[in-house]
Amino acid sequence: MARKKGRRSKSAGQQLIVANRKARHDYLIEDTFEAGIMLVGTEVKALREGKASLNDAYAGEKGGELWLFSSYISEYKAGNRNNHETRRPRKLLLHAREIGRLIGASQRDGMTLVPLSMYFNDRGIAKVELATARGKKLHDKRQADKDRTWKIDKARIMREKN
Repeated sequence: MARKKGRRSKSAGQQLIVANRKARHDYLIEDTFEAGIMLVGTEVKALREGKASLNDAYAGEKGGELWLFSSYISEYKAGNRNNHETRRPRKLLLHAREIGRLIGASQRDGMTLVPLSMYFNDRGIAKVELATARGKKLHDKRQADKDRTWKIDKARIMREKN
């Protein structure tokens, strides 16, 4: 059976660990990518408990590879003295062509590589959803807030009419 090319959407078999909700507010999302992430054993166990945060995290280039910086994975409670560091850089696993394209976009076009979510796929492998994004200006954020509140108010008004 041939596998379809391109990115797969998140199916019911995938378990969301953490989402970076602030990213969609602060950035205009251009394109998204799915990347693997190199973890040690206690990090995987902490992720299975849902003890992670992507609030200040970003991806960047170091030595020709992509790394996830400033992401927080808390220490595993049942771990021993060989427990992991909570905010260490973690290597992202992508195809060489994708790495080149993402590094080029971040350096040339003024884009930022922002992690949107971290999840376990249907095979139980930890993945990160990366996005190439541009920072929003303050007036763009205000307009997005106005649009969102108007949409909520409009739905409430329509419910009251019916």
